[in-house]
Amino acid sequence: MMSKSGRTAERPMPEWGSDVIVDMLKAFEIEYVALNPGSSFRGLHDSLINYGSNRMPEAILCPHEEIAVGVAHGYARAKGKPMAAAVHNVVGLQHSCMAIYNAWCDRLPVIVLGGTGPMDTAHRRPRIDWVHTAVVQGNLVRDFVKWDDQPGSVEAIPESFIRAYRLATTDPMGPVYVCFDADVQEKKLNGEHRMPSLDRYPAPLPMQAPADGLARTVEWLLEAKRPAIIADWVGRNEAGFTSLMELAELLAMPVFDQNGRFNFSCQHPLNLTDMERKALPQVDLVLALDVPDLEGSVSRRVQEKGKRGIINLLPSQARIVNVGLDDLLVRAWSNEFSRLRQTDLSMLADTAVFLPELVRRVREEKSLLAKIRPEIEQRRGEWAKIHQERDQRRDEKTKLNWDNKPIALSRLFTELNTVLKNEDWVYTNSTRYGAENHYFDAARFNQILGKFKGGGLGYGLPASLGAALALKNQGKICVDFQPDGDLLFTLSGLWTAAHYSIPLLMVIFSNRSYYNDEEHQERMAQLRGRPVENKIFGIRIEQPEVDFATIARSFGIWSMGPITEPGELPKVFGDALKVVKDGKPALVDVVCEMRP
Repeated sequence: MMSKSGRTAERPMPEWGSDVIVDMLKAFEIEYVALNPGSSFRGLHDSLINYGSNRMPEAILCPHEEIAVGVAHGYARAKGKPMAAAVHNVVGLQHSCMAIYNAWCDRLPVIVLGGTGPMDTAHRRPRIDWVHTAVVQGNLVRDFVKWDDQPGSVEAIPESFIRAYRLATTDPMGPVYVCFDADVQEKKLNGEHRMPSLDRYPAPLPMQAPADGLARTVEWLLEAKRPAIIADWVGRNEAGFTSLMELAELLAMPVFDQNGRFNFSCQHPLNLTDMERKALPQVDLVLALDVPDLEGSVSRRVQEKGKRGIINLLPSQARIVNVGLDDLLVRAWSNEFSRLRQTDLSMLADTAVFLPELVRRVREEKSLLAKIRPEIEQRRGEWAKIHQERDQRRDEKTKLNWDNKPIALSRLFTELNTVLKNEDWVYTNSTRYGAENHYFDAARFNQILGKFKGGGLGYGLPASLGAALALKNQGKICVDFQPDGDLLFTLSGLWTAAHYSIPLLMVIFSNRSYYNDEEHQERMAQLRGRPVENKIFGIRIEQPEVDFATIARSFGIWSMGPITEPGELPKVFGDALKVVKDGKPALVDVVCEMRP
């Protein structure tokens, strides 16, 4: 029961400044704080354990700050709510920068807590407190967080935290950074500290499109002969995910999923992802939903012998309706906002409220829907044929490469899908191109959490650990599709997986190369008339080849591999699944082809 001060009867009164921080974390029901220990937040660390009883939030020890923030990132993707990460003054904050930037590009609510100081130079220890202190540490990350703050007193902590939480969780979401002076953390309190009532600080309601924008969208959709949908971040909310399916089915609109989130059922006949070259030239209207890179969605880059070019797949006369919120987070420092879009109608709106209203309005046009029903059904059949072509191409490729060595990813995906077909699974990390999505019958909200958005290597394992932590004890089988080069950046995260018994199946794609750059080096060599065979130097992960299974066993994790025989996959995946269902992590290292 909460008192007027917002405190439960069982919880002790705060005695120190850092106890108040823990009260705020508990008030917002933050489950975990991922951290690598540091003296600048020693007060907070003590309060988490001894005042907060290491429960809601629980401290999750990580071997590196980038891993800590990455875990919070993955948790936010899976749970849809923030997790916190604590990083040690300027050095820990610098270590964590890539992970914070990934969360920024991914529009996810990560609460990064920092420590500094003492800012009062008279209170600093010689040398160490000086090299670990900056004048406003938030300057380091200000260009890729939604907000940063450094409250100057214990009394300022609640308002600072409330604002941070609200900003992080209001769409478009993003990471925030709140830094606490060591003197503020370690201040002895005199008397009761009153907690504000969180009911008086409600989150703002989501942003809806204007009525005339909705009306024009309905009119254009019903006029169009070949309307289509491009979706990137719609699937961050279940209402958007569900309504997208309803709209596509209602008007027989093909969906091209950009994989920023899982937006549309993988095997649905209207899912034409990766068939853009054939389908988009037939389209006369595009409804772009939460698509920051619209140019990349309607065009294809041509790179032959080092030459660059862009092929626009969309007819010049096709209308474009753009709906999203990403323009609200455009900053001058990073150009992750992509090329300025050309559209016929653009609306700032939350797709989770826009799409249900759009579906309702379309359904109200009963007479017009009845009139155009024959053409809707005709295009439904035509789009389904293109989907069937995609499946046929996939099946032919799988059959052709079935016994290949190194193991073909098409076989790896097929065998894993067979093992998991009767399980409640979630894919916590995707390959760079999301090719695996064509092999799995994913149809539920948040069933595929997707790949990194910031392009920073080292994302896969920490984010997968955070997702599996968020979904722990829910009966879901979490699977990390883990590239080997990416894993080498944050390999020590295996310790966290083992220590906290995080049930995660890690399938390592050991192609033993940073292969994307082999392709770049090949193009450079062709353009400059130089030896193409030299493309492997400085890129291949060979001599020695990494034995990830042995490394995993050294952390106490069940593992198998390196697997080189494709016929071994069913048994190995079956054995690994048993380990994960028993509540422990498992790793399977597969020596596989360079590119699916």
